Amino acid sequence: MEPLRTDAAGTHLVSRSVPVSSPSFRSVLRAADAPRTVWSAPGEATVVGRGAAATLTADGIGRFDAIREAAESLFASGDVHAGTEAARPRLFGGFGFHTDSTVGQPWEDFPGARFVFPRVQVTWVDDDAWLTVNAVGPDATPESVESRLDTERDRIKSLPAAGDPAAPPGVCGRRRTTARDDWRDGVEAAVDRIQSGDLQKVVLAQALDVDLDGDLSLPDVFTRLGERYPDCYRFLVEPEPGAGRPQTSLFGATPERLVSVRGRTVETDALAGTTGRGETPEEDEWLAAELADDNKNAHEHQLVADTIKEQLAPFAASVSAGPRRIRRLATVQHLWTPITATLDRAEHVLSLVEALHPTPAVGGLPPETALDTIRETEPFDRGWYAAPVGWIDAAGYGTFAVALRSAVARDDTVTLFAGVGIVSDSDPDREWDEVQLKYRPILDELEREGDGR
Repeated sequence: MEPLRTDAAGTHLVSRSVPVSSPSFRSVLRAADAPRTVWSAPGEATVVGRGAAATLTADGIGRFDAIREAAESLFASGDVHAGTEAARPRLFGGFGFHTDSTVGQPWEDFPGARFVFPRVQVTWVDDDAWLTVNAVGPDATPESVESRLDTERDRIKSLPAAGDPAAPPGVCGRRRTTARDDWRDGVEAAVDRIQSGDLQKVVLAQALDVDLDGDLSLPDVFTRLGERYPDCYRFLVEPEPGAGRPQTSLFGATPERLVSVRGRTVETDALAGTTGRGETPEEDEWLAAELADDNKNAHEHQLVADTIKEQLAPFAASVSAGPRRIRRLATVQHLWTPITATLDRAEHVLSLVEALHPTPAVGGLPPETALDTIRETEPFDRGWYAAPVGWIDAAGYGTFAVALRSAVARDDTVTLFAGVGIVSDSDPDREWDEVQLKYRPILDELEREGDGR
């Protein structure tokens, strides 16, 4: 493991919060300085953070433990007056998909793990909004933080109205990392390995680079994603760019929760098996029924659900799964099984994140063989795609989602990622079509009417 870097080691944390008249999400995000943070999840507060009072990074096989230890050390030094639980101090960030460091564009500035403690954040919960100012370091004092809080409150009040969201920037060029013939060869090779008994399942992904015709407004993108995907986990992660490199932004609206931990209660989901949406209610119901009855998708889904329960078992006094059902999103429908567990003792959320990542919904089975197959087949580095993104608090509670339906923006280029599960009866052409369907949530926010597809 490479050494842990933290701006917070051996220093003091001060955090203060006050209620504010609810400002516009887009206005706050538009005015935020990098590195910006966004977290918005079903049943949770929405947070926009700007700047970094502290940054925790780690690489290598011990990165989960290193971040947990650094987070515990940081929070242990806290002088906190939050006013409400939603505005409590939290670290936001995530991990790379593979154990080793991320490499190549667009991942040069993304380490194996990175979490930021925002310098300033605005939190929306129900109909209320809270402003929080955080400071870390030998010079952090309650007086300086409270003075900054007054300044930031005035700044929030003076933000201009958001106005109407801008139109998508438009797409003027596309480059696939995987040619269709190469995709077919890769899927057929994976199916051969599955049929020979080496594999049970593997998830293969593609990447798509698109060139933008205009400026990308992430505040407007997030507003539209929130309207179309209110039940998804929306996130923005921005690392600090290296010298001479532009700012990169990982963003997405993922339907898949990896894990939530609060007290001894754990909630997670099995989400695998996909079809499209119908153009009429009747067609929609027909597609849902076909998905529910499809042996290939049912087999893929059951592998995921059974493995998640097995991964939770060593930590849990009990594990239970709800009935399998259909989860409908704007562009796709999934097979979905909610899973809950009661821990037999208190566990930090990162212990569960490490145990569950990668689930068979994004990796495969057996895990190591599937990861080897992914590396051999995919002609790009996944970076943080399909990896855990989320938050941690001082109690060790947190929520992490899987960074699907995601993309990385850099200058006037956006790189999109999407993948599909391959099992013994997978058809390369049908799997290709499913990948294109999974690009749609982000691609719809980039294309203008009339852009070529």
